[in-house]
Amino acid sequence: MIRPIAYVAALSLAAFSLSACDSPRDPAAAGGAQPVDPPAATGPAQPETQPALTLTAHGFGPVHVGMRMAELEAAMGSPAHALDNPIEQCNELRPQRAPQGLYVMVENGLVTRVTLGEGSTAVSERGIRVGDTAARVREVYGSAIEASGHKYEPSPAEYLTTWATPDHSSPAARGIKYEIGQDGAVRSISGGGPSIQYVEGCS
Repeated sequence: MIRPIAYVAALSLAAFSLSACDSPRDPAAAGGAQPVDPPAATGPAQPETQPALTLTAHGFGPVHVGMRMAELEAAMGSPAHALDNPIEQCNELRPQRAPQGLYVMVENGLVTRVTLGEGSTAVSERGIRVGDTAARVREVYGSAIEASGHKYEPSPAEYLTTWATPDHSSPAARGIKYEIGQDGAVRSISGGGPSIQYVEGCS
């Protein structure tokens, strides 16, 4: 049967329309928004910087005034070097795992002070380190500093001490002493009990 030309044309137009609807659309051609790629990975989060260990009137890190010799060895290893008398009486020790320039005084089996000396890069509780000036110590502590003359050297060598407790002779006394050399710089820093007043070894 022969169909009218108009009928065939209508069928062709409908087929074309259906084909256009089924084909994928280009968002750019249609004026739509472009797809956004996810942000690039930045890698694992960096760990926070841990604060450096500081010397206080009560000790240094895992070492604290009043701990026993066995506890000191557990915290920093056996003494690698003894600087003075037999350990059981009074001695200044350098534990195996101690940072450079750090020494621990032990009296009658108990830790009584911790000292930062030459080569130390550690700081005191107020951020002062070996090599800083006496002027900085005075500026940081103000009127809390007690100054006394150096036993072996003329001024400007001196001792600058600050106490956390009023009775300096009591076994419970705690403080920090800065030894100042003739160049006006901090030579050593000692934190602990009354033994911080010693000027030569255990005396």
